[in-house]
Amino acid sequence: MRVILHLDMDAFYASVEQRDRPELRGLPVIVGSPPDRRGVVCAASYEARKFGVRSAMPSRTAARLCPNGIFLSPRMDRYREESQRIFQVVATTGVLVEQVSVDEAYLDATEWVCASHVNDPDPLQTAMPLAASLKRDIREQRGLTASVGIASNKLLAKLASDFKKPDGLTLVPEETKVQFLRPLPCRALHGVGRVTAEVLSQAGLQTVGDIQDYAGDLRPLLGSFGPVLKRFSMGIDDRALELGGEAKSISSENTFLQDTSDRPVLRACLREQATDIAAKLLQSRLGARTVQVKVRYADFKTLTRQFSVEDPVVEAGEIYRLGCWLLGRDQLVRRPLRLLGLGVSGLAPLEGRQLTLPFPAPTLRTASGR
Repeated sequence: MRVILHLDMDAFYASVEQRDRPELRGLPVIVGSPPDRRGVVCAASYEARKFGVRSAMPSRTAARLCPNGIFLSPRMDRYREESQRIFQVVATTGVLVEQVSVDEAYLDATEWVCASHVNDPDPLQTAMPLAASLKRDIREQRGLTASVGIASNKLLAKLASDFKKPDGLTLVPEETKVQFLRPLPCRALHGVGRVTAEVLSQAGLQTVGDIQDYAGDLRPLLGSFGPVLKRFSMGIDDRALELGGEAKSISSENTFLQDTSDRPVLRACLREQATDIAAKLLQSRLGARTVQVKVRYADFKTLTRQFSVEDPVVEAGEIYRLGCWLLGRDQLVRRPLRLLGLGVSGLAPLEGRQLTLPFPAPTLRTASGR
């Protein structure tokens, strides 16, 4: 049996801010644009999440939900620096590591368990001291908390790490994994997003237990993903750790036949690019934490702007709206464009965490004000 750990830092961006500024501990910290500007939330502390604040939410909405929220501008360089130091701690375990984002990783401790405890009747339980030690080292060396899940595969380990956040440590025994999964909503399963969840709901399948009990063939509903989802519902997942060679970003660009600042043309271009990117994310069962726009003017001057959120986005509408917002925030369409590009990075396996931005796409303003 494999022994897989999933490490997930708790409210990473906000926790770094609270650690660096102790006066913010215990307070509702919201990392993102200030509420008096058009912008979105990048991350929220657990104190702010209690009010319903979430990543990619408009900052104005977050301020309305959490009037006492403390808004801080994101410091992405600081978070990346902290991530490097955390994963230096992770590396000391000596196990195989798949880092899926700045604050999340899978660890394969199978060989570590075998080398430490030959013929152990419960290898998952044997990994508990390793997980506890890792959590302790991160807390003592970096002043941050992490949640860890332990199970026989990536699917279960990820769900286990979410089970008792923050500062959680949860093991899913192999013999009780089916019962552990039964009460969870369908969207908790890897690869189930809003659209798939709606299809399942229309078929009367609301929980993982409903999928477990479904006697029919899921392929008429979900195509080739049907049998895969059935296995996931039973806690069966044979995905191996990806230790290199995976895609780091997905992008789409369009060079116009004639330079343009025409708003309908640019919006149609962004929509098509977002749809193309979302399809590729769905095919790979990935979400993205960073959205980037790229513009090139007639004189070939090229500018890029990007924005990162703590929870991954995947749907075309989300990507399109963030792309529009970036163009509007920095007034990139102040003169005709030769090229317009849209891209995503910070790719991570999608574990049912798909977001819908609850605000309309911002207006793209041109130099003429159209």
